[in-house]
Amino acid sequence: MIGVDAGDGDRMALAVLAQYRMATTHQMHRILGQPVRIEQTRRRLARLRTQGLIEHITLAQAGRTRVWFPTAYGLQLAGEWPELRGRRPAKTVTDPTAVRLKAAHTLTVTETALAFLEDARRHDDLCRPLDWIPEVHHPIGNGQAVIPDALMYYRRGTAEKSGGAMLRAFIEVDRATMGPERLAAKLSLYNRLHHYTPATPAHRPPAQPGMESWRHQYPLFPRLLFVLDGTGKAGVENRISALNAAAHSLGSFLSLVPVLATSLTDLITHSPTAPIWRPIHTPTQPTPRPWA
Repeated sequence: MIGVDAGDGDRMALAVLAQYRMATTHQMHRILGQPVRIEQTRRRLARLRTQGLIEHITLAQAGRTRVWFPTAYGLQLAGEWPELRGRRPAKTVTDPTAVRLKAAHTLTVTETALAFLEDARRHDDLCRPLDWIPEVHHPIGNGQAVIPDALMYYRRGTAEKSGGAMLRAFIEVDRATMGPERLAAKLSLYNRLHHYTPATPAHRPPAQPGMESWRHQYPLFPRLLFVLDGTGKAGVENRISALNAAAHSLGSFLSLVPVLATSLTDLITHSPTAPIWRPIHTPTQPTPRPWA
């Protein structure tokens, strides 16, 4: 798990914005999770803005909600910290126009993160704000890559308790901005990632076969969670049906990797650990399951 000095609220706030790309004031208050009034979070954000580390835009259509994002200086500073070293920030993360255009999707991803973070706190599990990492790049050859909306690290039980299961998940948030078939096509990309082995260097002996690239990062392939939003119940069912249809061609992938789907509404209403997740290979089973 990723550690950072929890007492340094300013540092954590900047680190969160550098990693999450953007968040509203209310989302930042919830992510930081400190037992203080939201006015203190507003003052913290205003202070970081005065220091030139973050900036905000205002969404007029959302009740003049402020959306905060890092400046180029803030991103450069945060990128030097050990907890963020090696991250690949989006090239446009500091551009106000790009932030405005991407706000709807990115804020929905942040809201999804909050569902898991707050649920972990309720259950005394370990999932810190920086254990949610957006847009991790996974090459699959031919110049292509799998880039999930987020990679999540989650541990059952706290750091003080031994024996808790370490869980990892790829998160795909779909707001119905693409057709069900295009959403379902993502399954084949994850299947390719599961099997992708980079070309063996010429100097490597044939007796040392290559290893799937994901094994260099994870002891087990992360489970795949689809969170569906932007449509009603019928739309959610259509999208799950499309995912199920695409699953028939994936061979052993679904027997090795849990692939589950739920709606953002159910995620927020019932919590991630509730039995709200539909297995993609058997989406009509009468009793949905927890995500882990």
